[in-house]
Amino acid sequence: MSVVESVNIAVVRTDPWTGRLGRSGIDKRPAAGPVRFAADGVAGDAVFDRDHHGAWFQAAYAFDVEELRHWSEHTGLDLVPGNAGENLTLSGVDSSAAVIGERWRIGGAVLRVTGPRTPCRVFTGFWDVPGLIKRFTEHGRTGAYLAVEQSGEITAGDRVQVLSRPAHGVAVADVFAFRARGRRELAGHVAAALDDLPPRWRAEIAKLLPAATAADGTP
Repeated sequence: MSVVESVNIAVVRTDPWTGRLGRSGIDKRPAAGPVRFAADGVAGDAVFDRDHHGAWFQAAYAFDVEELRHWSEHTGLDLVPGNAGENLTLSGVDSSAAVIGERWRIGGAVLRVTGPRTPCRVFTGFWDVPGLIKRFTEHGRTGAYLAVEQSGEITAGDRVQVLSRPAHGVAVADVFAFRARGRRELAGHVAAALDDLPPRWRAEIAKLLPAATAADGTP
């Protein structure tokens, strides 16, 4: 069954790895009770780098407990829910395989899958794993950013119900592979999801498409 393993909110960190802003909300801890998800974010959470996080299409971030186990095995860390900076730790859900534009009902909220997470230096510093950006990128299973279509409370143990799924079938991992891993042969496939991508990411992908299509030899 697809369920929420944990709902997580930030503990503000001021460690040296937080970089130029000196503060980060990447360290998230399980909440004891229901947490409200709204279009402008998750109640009690903290976002500081507004240039790269916290837009409406990044209102929440989901990651799979199975992926936490994978990285625990491959880094020697004892990773627990929230350690990937996720608001929702999901069990029995392959969030990287979720389709762009897919809609979920969880608890009292309706969420829409918007795209992949891109690993950054703060993430590397938080885990203190050299080369993590490259390793995470090569693994290609990023979890999913979410927009909130209907505000509501979510609690650990809530079921994840898929309400709708676009027919184009372009997964979060496909967009990440095209944009971050140089998989230009995916150009035609990823192009089918442009209308379901947030405007900022749609523009980024659209700029890459002509060159990628030419390199692939597609007419």
